[in-house]
Amino acid sequence: MSQKEFFISPYEDTLNKAAFHGTFEKSSPYFAYRFNSPIFVESRIQMKKIVIITDSFKGCLSSYQVAESVAEGIHQVQPTCETLCLPISDGGEGLLEVMVESTKGTYIRTIVHDPLMRPLPAHYGILGDGETAVIEMAQASGLPLLSPEERNPMKTTSYGTGELILDALQKGYRKLLIGIGGSATNDAGMGMMQALGATFFNAKGEVLPTGCGGIVNEIHRIDLHSFYSLINEVHFTVACDVDNPFYGPQGASQIFAPQKGANAAEVAVLDQNLSIYAEEIKRTTQKDIGQLPGAGAAGGIGGALAAFFKADLTPGIDLVLNNIGFEKALNGANLVITGEGKADKQTLRGKVPYGVLQRAQVHQIPVVLLAGSVNDVESLNQAGFASVLSITQEPLTLKEAMQPETAAKNLRETAMQVVRLANVFNKKSDN
Repeated sequence: MSQKEFFISPYEDTLNKAAFHGTFEKSSPYFAYRFNSPIFVESRIQMKKIVIITDSFKGCLSSYQVAESVAEGIHQVQPTCETLCLPISDGGEGLLEVMVESTKGTYIRTIVHDPLMRPLPAHYGILGDGETAVIEMAQASGLPLLSPEERNPMKTTSYGTGELILDALQKGYRKLLIGIGGSATNDAGMGMMQALGATFFNAKGEVLPTGCGGIVNEIHRIDLHSFYSLINEVHFTVACDVDNPFYGPQGASQIFAPQKGANAAEVAVLDQNLSIYAEEIKRTTQKDIGQLPGAGAAGGIGGALAAFFKADLTPGIDLVLNNIGFEKALNGANLVITGEGKADKQTLRGKVPYGVLQRAQVHQIPVVLLAGSVNDVESLNQAGFASVLSITQEPLTLKEAMQPETAAKNLRETAMQVVRLANVFNKKSDN
């Protein structure tokens, strides 16, 4: 599939007469659902078009798989409803595929190091313009690359992300788009910069080892000569999936390190380390990134990119929505369904669902948010979501809930209930 989207069109000869249910098949280049066993249904068609645009459920289902499951659920209730499913990413996991496929670009494969410095096959992309390289940090330094037991942001490094950038630079690319979400790291890009030629020294003048969250506080001096020679005249655009500052109560460590395996004591150490490193960055570059929005993305890499690479920090969701033609997709839609693995107040800080909501509100189209787990429902409703629903319908352990087949089933069943309820209210409004 070149566009990596799928479109399900109603059978026009059965419109207002009969609907179909049963098994389905997929056909290229689009996912087309083929239903059998016609049954007569109520002649009024309620939901005519639903746009499905969800983030991945990290470690469980890709954006495409989530959207496919939702579409299946919709068509089990209302087979004649048109559903348009769009690939999406907020700058984290999935950005590479969305951007390359939507521009008909290409992929380049290489070998890098994972967050624990083990060799890892990875790839990046070249957009259809043939000039812009797209680097997805999650490919080299992503959390899903590690088992739960291996996750520890005190020890993980962004070195592999630097290797992806290095490969693109060595091949002559001078425009780089870097997606920095979904990381396993909290090293503020120290490892990434080492891969690109930077050398870090401690107070004794000793060269520091491969960067990780546990040692960024030891940085006393940075030799950037080779680093700046390499990145000279390169333009970097960074797709951020959050707007959190570098350190502090809403910073990289306090908000995200627990998800990456840090305990409470380690979170405090990591946050203190970043606050110390922020002062060194300020002395070195004359840039204060401590409270810069987006600087806390990907364990502080946003701050490093802004300070050392002179990169533009851009909300990833806006970049992708513009690229995939979301505004056009909304034409004629009755409802938008979005989603992510965990919905909470952080959703409102640059995540996919909030970016989708803001665009849909302009067109006065209601948005339903589906998530594996839900917190802060009142805040999400106040932001404008018509409904916020957890897809988990019975007591499950996290491991059980994140089984792909379980999550897909729960998405289908929740989508079915969304459409049933929407149709009830549409009927009442018609009467």
